[in-house]
Amino acid sequence: MAAPRAVLLLSGKRKSGKDFVAEQLRSRLGPAVCCVLRLSAPLKERYAEEHGLDFQRLLDASAYKETYRQDMIRWGEEKRRADPGFFCRTVVEGVEQPVWVVSDTRRLSDVEWFRHVYGDAVQTVRVVASEETRKRRNWVFVAGVDDAESECGLDQGVAFDWVITNDGDELSLDKQLEALLQSVRAQL
Repeated sequence: MAAPRAVLLLSGKRKSGKDFVAEQLRSRLGPAVCCVLRLSAPLKERYAEEHGLDFQRLLDASAYKETYRQDMIRWGEEKRRADPGFFCRTVVEGVEQPVWVVSDTRRLSDVEWFRHVYGDAVQTVRVVASEETRKRRNWVFVAGVDDAESECGLDQGVAFDWVITNDGDELSLDKQLEALLQSVRAQL
């Protein structure tokens, strides 16, 4: 595995559009240059294995995933307490592209691990959307989820390198992404 030239750690609230922004970055840089990594994928895979669940259904935005969300959060926190870098190490195994977009950075321990391992290649990106926009995207506040560390762990303690506003204004989003991409291309 070659060391990445740029690691973009995306964070934001549910339904802010983190996955959409991540896919926009990947499509603009191209899959040979950029990959999207999801810390939740190895978490969900291991959780599904240990609990006899359908891993593929845990990956989508379904009621099935929501049924297990709170217990997955609890289980993931236990794993992180035992080994804060477990999911981070797992997700980067075998990645060859020079640009990594981690689409679901949720905890300070994730940011710290990537910064410790990859140093100056790391840039933090906060994706924000108004509550009104998030509601249009079918977000509904869920106690124990939207007020848990998995949603609020990076609300403080991180000075973000970039803040991307994703409220549905395509022109504005395009300008913000191009500025970020210009910075990334300078690292290649």
